[in-house]
Amino acid sequence: MTAEPYVLGELRRLRARVPQLTGALAASVDGLVLAQDTGDVEPEGVAALTAAALGVAVRLTDATGRGGFRELLVRGEHGYVATYAAGGTAVLTLLAEPRVNVGRLHLEGRRSGARIAELVDGALERPDLAP
Repeated sequence: MTAEPYVLGELRRLRARVPQLTGALAASVDGLVLAQDTGDVEPEGVAALTAAALGVAVRLTDATGRGGFRELLVRGEHGYVATYAAGGTAVLTLLAEPRVNVGRLHLEGRRSGARIAELVDGALERPDLAP
């Protein structure tokens, strides 16, 4: 048994709570997909790019004395890409339409990131749930 079905369930519940989400992905900090519900977006590429962006964000927060990484928000012409810390070994990346309420996106993204952290960290502690 793995944590993947539980993480996927959390991603699907998150997408139900925030209808303007067009995709959700949980990945390891080194860019491996843990679970995804991304529609037509290629999850492995998004996970790899998330890992690269995470590396820069971590260095930026360290260099400016802002503490550990919590989240990253990118706004493009056609919507948002938001990445949230999910414990020490995983991240949650969300794709959203331009009309999303960004405050709601942050609230729900942070909550789901914390839940995914519990699931992933729990799986690492329990070999029967390890990914």
